[in-house]
Amino acid sequence: MKTFLKNAKIYDGTGTEAFDGGVLIDGERISAVFKSAEVKGKEPEAGKVIDLKGLSLAPGFIDAHSHNDWFAVKKDPIPYFEPFIRQGITSFVAGNCGLSIIGAAHGSPHMDKVGAGLFFNDESVGEISSAKELFDAVDANSPANIAACVGHCSARTGISGYENRPLSEKELQSMIDTMDQAMSEGACGGSLGLMYEPGIYAPKEELRAVAELCAKRGKPLTVHPRACSAVSMAYSSPFGRPHILRALDELHEMSKGLNLKLHYSHAIFVGEKTFRAHEEMLQIFSQMRSGGIDLWFDIYAETMGVSVITVIAPVWWLSASEAEKAKFANRLKFKLLGQVSMILLGFTLKDMQIACLGKGLEQYEGKRVDEIAKEMKVSPLDAYIKLCGLSNNLGRVNMYRYSTPEIISKLSKHENVLYMTDAWIEKLGVQNPAAFDCFPKFLQLSLKGTGDTMPKTIRKMTGATADRFCLPERGYIKEGGFADLTVFDEKEVLDGIPDRFKAFGIKRVFINGLEVLENDDLKKDALRHAGKAMRVK
Repeated sequence: MKTFLKNAKIYDGTGTEAFDGGVLIDGERISAVFKSAEVKGKEPEAGKVIDLKGLSLAPGFIDAHSHNDWFAVKKDPIPYFEPFIRQGITSFVAGNCGLSIIGAAHGSPHMDKVGAGLFFNDESVGEISSAKELFDAVDANSPANIAACVGHCSARTGISGYENRPLSEKELQSMIDTMDQAMSEGACGGSLGLMYEPGIYAPKEELRAVAELCAKRGKPLTVHPRACSAVSMAYSSPFGRPHILRALDELHEMSKGLNLKLHYSHAIFVGEKTFRAHEEMLQIFSQMRSGGIDLWFDIYAETMGVSVITVIAPVWWLSASEAEKAKFANRLKFKLLGQVSMILLGFTLKDMQIACLGKGLEQYEGKRVDEIAKEMKVSPLDAYIKLCGLSNNLGRVNMYRYSTPEIISKLSKHENVLYMTDAWIEKLGVQNPAAFDCFPKFLQLSLKGTGDTMPKTIRKMTGATADRFCLPERGYIKEGGFADLTVFDEKEVLDGIPDRFKAFGIKRVFINGLEVLENDDLKKDALRHAGKAMRVK
């Protein structure tokens, strides 16, 4: 059946000004795009006509940094996708931060470690290892469209677990071959997670090998840098050049001389003392681009983020045995370094909220670490160490002071930025608000005049993302493209109240021609198999 959407204010994903017109959907594709004058008095024949007068129409929003590869293969994926669909997102670039569901071979003794304690291959249609297996499962199962990077952490974990050592020559080649195979099967790029195990243990030669692979394939390499703050546990000295910039220097060195599509993941600035580093970061981005590195980055419209509880723990502590951790000298060293680091960072354990430690530990959820410390009658750092232990270092935390509204406003206007959520739905604990209203927030910033213009805002969440990751026939309202479409009410978006764990202003959503959302009505029968794998050759 053909569906005609008429009288819409159309943002086509190119970044040009909107025009009044209509879109004809035939099956899963857009068969025609009209300007209003072209159809006046002679509307195309269609089995269903929807009058969008007063509403805006855009390509379906694309989440440029997602982890929903882990959830697209759940036996019942809809609960994990529903809030994203409600905020107008139809497609996801997943497998980021080195933590893809693909990469570790079947039979690896380390499969339980893939996902770094954040993601688990449970309640799924089967154990997923290869890109082919993922994409085949997505085509039969997913509510939304999925592209996926292959993660370095996942591929390395499959070979050597969390061992803190360089890979042997044979192991390195095996890891690179695994990542290469995933790209040949349609993975849209590679990803590094240099703040997660085992990515934190990879020497520069190993990282260079991954970068060379992505350059050879002509596919982006997305990177969660080693540090996102002025001071971190990633470097031995808390003094000198801000660690966030040292981590960027590392990426610059890794990329030199390569025709690389380097993508800096989630530009955040943890702690008040880090906020000012955003200016020099943008200067370095410019220098890297001038030097031939095709560098882009992404942001979310949030001043907080989600991470594993060990995110501020030093590398030597993570790799230490329980006996070593229990030694007074090591605990004292950790606490002294932590205290100095937090002072220099402008971050305290008041800014770390426990999202989830696991079943039976629900009493800690939603509380800040300093609050828990008072209940335990210990110092905040002692409480933090205990909470790490209680969760077997697998706890999830919400981290505040990640950015400021002013920085988000400035970065949102950059010509090389994409928009994303970096969010997922958890079965337990406190949820990330970005999963519910991050993209409407970007629209609201535009309408309030603190974000980019609306045509450019739409482009950064549609066409520009599709171009960056070579997503076939997505991201634009054009004849022949897949009919992924999002309808929104600009007045409702402007007047919306953020951070209430619900979207605002989104009226209709179409995925591959199927209407899956009409106002508040989520059409679960249509949504159940609406999505497609976005294989990138």
